[in-house]
Amino acid sequence: MLFPKVLNYIKEAEGQFGTIPEARKQVLLKISQYVEHKIKAGEKAELIYICTHNSRRSHFGQVWAKTAAAYYGIKEVVTYSGGTEATAFNPNAIKAVQNVGFEVLKETEAPNPRYSVVYSPEEIGIICFSKTYDDLSNPQSGFCAVMTCTEADGNCPFIPGAAVRVSTPYDDPKAFDNTDLQEAKYDERCKQIASETLYVFSEAKKLIA
Repeated sequence: MLFPKVLNYIKEAEGQFGTIPEARKQVLLKISQYVEHKIKAGEKAELIYICTHNSRRSHFGQVWAKTAAAYYGIKEVVTYSGGTEATAFNPNAIKAVQNVGFEVLKETEAPNPRYSVVYSPEEIGIICFSKTYDDLSNPQSGFCAVMTCTEADGNCPFIPGAAVRVSTPYDDPKAFDNTDLQEAKYDERCKQIASETLYVFSEAKKLIA
């Protein structure tokens, strides 16, 4: 059972499926097909969401993929995130997921803290911290690499160990840091990634059935 506020947000995000361009849906379907292939093979579907600093968009992807899988009842999905360099889970991105209704628990006080993002009182939290995509805490082979930013996509045309590489770049809300639009733009990007990731898993559920 998801937190009620998160569940309501998901219902709203599902209503935006029709706004996703058809060409974009065809790209997103590659992720759905990867999940289908792994689940039907009796294996875990492991997805790494990748952006440059692993601080904003990649964490949105990691959190929403796990939440979407739970919402659509697709088990054996494990989600991760990474970057081409490590920084920290950005406070503005953390605020955006809190605005959705997730509980965010800070587990360490290091310069790059570990956070647990919780979507249900019945499930363990999603562990989020900044790391490079090839960090040993991430899978090293057989995973789906989802490129969430143009820079990382361009700098990493090949991801070692990836079974599938999918490019789904999103505009960086960082461009609005310290402006009047800061919170609105982070919320907007979070909602876009939520809607597209929910679409991925809604299609995966159809393929698996």
